[in-house]
Amino acid sequence: MTERDAARALAHPDAAAIRLEGVLHALSDPVRLSIVRDLDGSASALACSSFDLPVTKSTTTHHFRVLRESGVVRQTYRGTTKLNALRRDELEDLFPGLLDSVLTAAAAEEARLGKA
Repeated sequence: MTERDAARALAHPDAAAIRLEGVLHALSDPVRLSIVRDLDGSASALACSSFDLPVTKSTTTHHFRVLRESGVVRQTYRGTTKLNALRRDELEDLFPGLLDSVLTAAAAEEARLGKA
């Protein structure tokens, strides 16, 4: 991490501060859930700009902030790019099976409603 990147470090809750209601709130929005689904399917962190979302840039920023502040994602800067990674291991330790259950249910709903 460069000195400039360190100066732009974003605040994230420690694992002990992550609350179930915050995680559920973050995952309850369809746009945020689609972000989490994309992150879950990626082998590496993704830039905010790599998501094709049906909302404005400012609304996209809001959704990423909600996900970060609830502890669902970790955001880091690489140069001018903000990268996003799912905090899967920490969430699994705190709430065993929750993320898998939500993602499985989201996929089943998508199949049921024919949004494939």
